[in-house]
Amino acid sequence: MTKNPPALASNPYYEGVPEYMTEVYDWAYVDPNWVKALDRNIVVKVLLFLNDQRLMRRYLAQIEPGQRVWQLAHVYGDLVQRAAEKVGPHGEFHLTDVTPIQIEHGSKKLKNMPWAKVIRSDAAEFAGEGSYDVICSFFLLHEVPDDKKREIVDHMLAKVPVGGKAVFVDYHNPRRWQPIRYILKLVNHYLEPFANALWENEISSYASHADQFNWKKETIFAGVYQSVVVTRKA
Repeated sequence: MTKNPPALASNPYYEGVPEYMTEVYDWAYVDPNWVKALDRNIVVKVLLFLNDQRLMRRYLAQIEPGQRVWQLAHVYGDLVQRAAEKVGPHGEFHLTDVTPIQIEHGSKKLKNMPWAKVIRSDAAEFAGEGSYDVICSFFLLHEVPDDKKREIVDHMLAKVPVGGKAVFVDYHNPRRWQPIRYILKLVNHYLEPFANALWENEISSYASHADQFNWKKETIFAGVYQSVVVTRKA
């Protein structure tokens, strides 16, 4: 669904942006003024309770130079540069996002890497060309409705060949003794209405053909976060 009020639809930064994003995440990902303020490493570090480097390493460890990599959405801070740099000039790095301002920021970060391409596309509809060695969703699933989660997971897995992998780094159900659990309950209630689904469901439950893949999950920071690496069965 991409219908927005006329005032927003006429603004180039809102053109074609899904309605759930303008309703829920306008301040975080769509409004260019907020994005300019938030796109900083220190913001990522604070939002992830100082776990930013631990979580980024899970994704970057899956990339080898010369691979073909697709990252589903722009991420604040320097992660996209680090991923593209690791791919290197003998590979391809594709970054997609559905919002104009995120495309703008991603393009600036990758402008000096000719092997990196920034493409405006819904994560569930990106055509691409062929398959990818690594496909990563880094803190995207918790921000989309459940039907979109299913579309995204299925679309990612459809582009994973034998020998390739999909990587999901996202929130998880924290252990009851983890104090961050109760902070996140408030955050989810007021700011992240789609996030509780990842507390209640495994990411594999959003895959139509989960049995065709191997799922390896690691939880981090007493269950606050999860890193899931998915490979296609031979």
